[in-house]
Amino acid sequence: MKAKPAAAPRPSRARARTTSIAAFVVLAALVPTTATASGTQEVEAELPYVCALPSGQLPATVRVSAEFPERAEAGEAFTPSDVTTTVELPAEAVADLTAQGAAEVRAATRLAVGVAQNAATATATWRGGSEPVALPGSGPLTLVARGDVPSVAGRSDGDLTFSAGALAIDLALGAADPAAADPGSLTVDCALAEDAPGQGLLATVPVGTDEQAPSGSPSSSGPAESSGAPDDDGQPDGPGDGRPERQSERSPKVLENTPGAAADRDDVPPCRYDEQHPPTDVSLNAYVTGYANVKKMKGAAYLPPSCVLIEQGLPVPGPPDPEYLIFDTLSYANFHYRERKQTPPFEATFLSFDFAPVKATMVLEQTAPLRIDSRMKIRLSDFTTITDTYVRAPLVLHVLDLEVNGTPLDVGSECRTETSLTSEDPDPANFPGDHLVLYGRGEQLIGLPATGYLLLSGGALSGEATIPAFTGCGSDGEDLDRLLTASVSGPGNHIKQVQGQTCAIAAPVFPSPENEGQCTEDLQPYEIPVAER
Repeated sequence: MKAKPAAAPRPSRARARTTSIAAFVVLAALVPTTATASGTQEVEAELPYVCALPSGQLPATVRVSAEFPERAEAGEAFTPSDVTTTVELPAEAVADLTAQGAAEVRAATRLAVGVAQNAATATATWRGGSEPVALPGSGPLTLVARGDVPSVAGRSDGDLTFSAGALAIDLALGAADPAAADPGSLTVDCALAEDAPGQGLLATVPVGTDEQAPSGSPSSSGPAESSGAPDDDGQPDGPGDGRPERQSERSPKVLENTPGAAADRDDVPPCRYDEQHPPTDVSLNAYVTGYANVKKMKGAAYLPPSCVLIEQGLPVPGPPDPEYLIFDTLSYANFHYRERKQTPPFEATFLSFDFAPVKATMVLEQTAPLRIDSRMKIRLSDFTTITDTYVRAPLVLHVLDLEVNGTPLDVGSECRTETSLTSEDPDPANFPGDHLVLYGRGEQLIGLPATGYLLLSGGALSGEATIPAFTGCGSDGEDLDRLLTASVSGPGNHIKQVQGQTCAIAAPVFPSPENEGQCTEDLQPYEIPVAER
């Protein structure tokens, strides 16, 4: 179902999740039209926002696009997919950033989405991140943020509506001259404009009924409030007026996006230090897992839990800042699989050129250590801690086996990408060469658990990669390089990795009634993370 927008601009795991950027979102009224063959409705919304920038309260436009199911059953969880938030900041915002010495900006967005069914409501947070963007010489600044969002389940029959609310945008600023002072960061808070079409309505998903979704915005002015006591998942449950709970008034359930269960320990590779890899006082180990999109194949490859051995660096003072205490930490890491610096082999099946089934067995191999740069900023006003982490990984994709339409093709033993997977580095002058860049942000308020990515507690890291051309593929005179390059290589491949809680070898924390486990008795990571799309 295609929903056309009106007018205006657009756009992290409980223990650690990438935080988003405070900013503005503009969404327009949605008018459902024809349904797609896949049973999904494609939503495109444009809404006006008002954002608090250094130069004042300024209008901004946010466009939100996503795919929702045409309908769902009561209790059935689903996840909006292909979520993109495009934020258009006015020229005045560009002048504000330029005045702070910035030449480029990377954005992280956090959009509050109200989910309502009948008289009950809940709130989901849609987070996204953008690639670095150079500030334009004139005109507005457009930031395109992509990310994964929580799953949602309607508790009963009735339309489930999704409406955009407050938007926060964190802007990480980059200087044109690497020798210049760090321009720092800026958080922009945006509110939906009062005249936003449909009060920010994004989509309507019928639940438990065969009736078609209504055309246009719902007649109600917005989702009804619910003041009932929270149920076992912490959401309001019932009207809160003393009457027995009615099923139709149970709040929609917002779920963390964990599409699967943690792997059994017998199914993951060992992750421990040994005589060949003795630990030090700063040694950590952890499992990582995730998904990597292959844009040309219109699919994703699941990366199974892999062991990473980490040597954590010591924090050193960062650049002076009147509002923050800043500390930088440089750590290094290596994959560890059967004494090799690589992931375990993983299989992926795609439809090449939309019709030929292709099954490949692959590994990611290091060509140098993984570099982990973390900058911790402690805000002096309230001691909130914000940590930005960049993981730079030189990883070559090695194809072990290939099968096309059920027929094995001999790729030989040296079939791999010509260079490492590559990303646009936010600091190319100091980090030249081919490597993948993954980014995560962690945030911690005093007295509350950390959210986002932190090296010690883990969380989600994401990035976008270009897959290079292939070389060395084929045997007996048959050259398969061009086939693989044509069907796989290219830019725009989103990668999301989830790191689990680390085990600190020198000071292990074992599970107990008082503590969550961080290490097993033989000093392996206690937590096996779950991949998130």
